[in-house]
Amino acid sequence: MIQVRRGEERYRGGDPDGGIESLHAFSFGPHFDPDNLRFGALIACNEERLAAGAGFDEHPHRDTEIVTWVVEGELTHRDSAGHETTVRSGDLQRLSSAGGVRHVERNAGGAPLRFVQMWLAPREFGGEPAYEIVRGIADGTPYAVPRAGALLHVRRLTDGERTAVPAAERVYVHVVRGAIGIGGQRLEAGDAARITDGTELELTALAASECLMWEMGPEPVYG
Repeated sequence: MIQVRRGEERYRGGDPDGGIESLHAFSFGPHFDPDNLRFGALIACNEERLAAGAGFDEHPHRDTEIVTWVVEGELTHRDSAGHETTVRSGDLQRLSSAGGVRHVERNAGGAPLRFVQMWLAPREFGGEPAYEIVRGIADGTPYAVPRAGALLHVRRLTDGERTAVPAAERVYVHVVRGAIGIGGQRLEAGDAARITDGTELELTALAASECLMWEMGPEPVYG
């Protein structure tokens, strides 16, 4: 089954007066929809746009795997575990908040910043926070998030290029740029497909495109 969610359906958030524009794919903060809480391990897929100098002041997280993909600009990250980095376009950042961590995210540069931030629920709670950054991740190289039992595939496709969709219990495809075709439907930048028990599916670039594709199992069960 393929369920398509359009970019214009996302919940609008952020702080426009503070230079922050947020678009949420799942229930987030005051935007509560009991029918749209998660998909597999994925509990948030936020498109964030920060004006120069704007950002999120120090705030806490726990028991969440936070994966950030910078589309354009530079993201300055600082956390309570002592990590301070600048994440650039094409870089992948992961913060495992585990038993608890605080961090700051800011656009300290002079150009607009755009990034996609995805939150995943871990299989087990607690533990020590962890941090990793992958510079210039190669196209098609799967990135594992073991605590969530998930794999992220970053795909950059030329016009007309095809790629297989993983045959997993849950696959989530987010279109970052361009346009793709999947299951007879056209998805453009900001659109997403939620695929359940898909087999022998292909994704076709209808223009030069960039996609984030999560390969996941069933939703975690606790207790």
